[in-house]
Amino acid sequence: MTLSLPRPADRSLERCSIDAQAWPDVARPPAAHFGHAAVARRLVRRAVTALPLRCRFGTEPPQGSGPSLTVHDPAAFFRRIGAHGLIGFGESYMAGEWDSDDLTGLLTVLTAHVDDLVPAPLRRLRGAWVQRRPEAQLNSRTGARQNVHRHYDLSNELFALFLDETLSYSSAVFTAFPARRESLPAAQHRKIDRLLDLACVGPGKHLLEIGTGWGELALRAAARGARVTTVTLSAEQQHLARRRIAAAGLADRVDVELRDYRDLEGRYDAVVSVEMIEAVGRDFWPAYFAALRDALAPGGRIALQAITMGHEQMLHTSRTHTWISKYVFPGGLVPSREAIEAHSAGAGLQIVSDQGYGDHYAQTLCLWRERFTEQAGAVAALGFDATFRRMWEFYLAYCEAGFRARYLDVRQLLLTGDVSLGARP
Repeated sequence: MTLSLPRPADRSLERCSIDAQAWPDVARPPAAHFGHAAVARRLVRRAVTALPLRCRFGTEPPQGSGPSLTVHDPAAFFRRIGAHGLIGFGESYMAGEWDSDDLTGLLTVLTAHVDDLVPAPLRRLRGAWVQRRPEAQLNSRTGARQNVHRHYDLSNELFALFLDETLSYSSAVFTAFPARRESLPAAQHRKIDRLLDLACVGPGKHLLEIGTGWGELALRAAARGARVTTVTLSAEQQHLARRRIAAAGLADRVDVELRDYRDLEGRYDAVVSVEMIEAVGRDFWPAYFAALRDALAPGGRIALQAITMGHEQMLHTSRTHTWISKYVFPGGLVPSREAIEAHSAGAGLQIVSDQGYGDHYAQTLCLWRERFTEQAGAVAALGFDATFRRMWEFYLAYCEAGFRARYLDVRQLLLTGDVSLGARP
């Protein structure tokens, strides 16, 4: 089943049906500020007309060629962008004020030219108009639990609708492109096996996994003969992971704990953490890498899978409240390769190997997005309204575009203790 979007004539009705309590900043555009909206109108029009896009604002005839940007309500669209920048751009999509015949293609073009969208003199004033990250999203022990709850505890049934049967919510590793849907489970297992091989996980080894997900990596490690301790802050994930592990007859080899990484105990032969560092937050990266170091037994190995972005982009993003941090991953921040290297070295760890494969994440996200779109009716049946569905459609396309434009990458890294630094402090 495909996600049917109302015709342009129905947009005002769609906005009226938005739940203002659930979506207060989406239900109505910000109060008019002629100056801000006028500046946004000039900047956006000038930027998009120089890009390979087909743009239409209101009743004007379309101009250009490429993926479409069809703005049904230009006044609301420019008011949102004028008031809240890229957050407003995303909220305008959630409100149904604009559409595209190729959302991922449109966002890929915009991402690839993100540094050209705002003139250089205005970019220098960025700090004066962007929103700062809310203090409430800080990943303290309490804040981290709340941030994880907002995303990962939405509904196990929701994630099952668009993930494959392995319930893996991280980049797969494919052997060929374009990948078929039936190849996704095998590609997810290929990703997991590479990480387990990096960490030398096998019979008799004790593995610590930081970030359980729904348990597939723990299952695969236990099937190799390893003992596994895996920790998560998501009660929903813990519940389902335990059920899956018990059903596989491996409950005697796997402990699934509801525990913060800062409260870990013991030493382990291997540590694996898959796309969990993005939820840690810049302020707590030293604590995260210290926890990895402290958990590692002599001669042990750490395998990480991490999304990365350019260092300058990361520095800007770390100070900015973004659409993703507001609606999808509160408190999250994608690190740079340089930040991972600096913080791992600061904790007495060294990077032994490092492999990037961003194209594989773009393909993974494409398959997730296609399935999510087809499952719109089932998503609605779970109680998620049209605004939520547009939000997740935008989120998945936005992330896919980041990898297609090479703004984002995903890496598998092997870390070991840096013996040159001597004993741990």
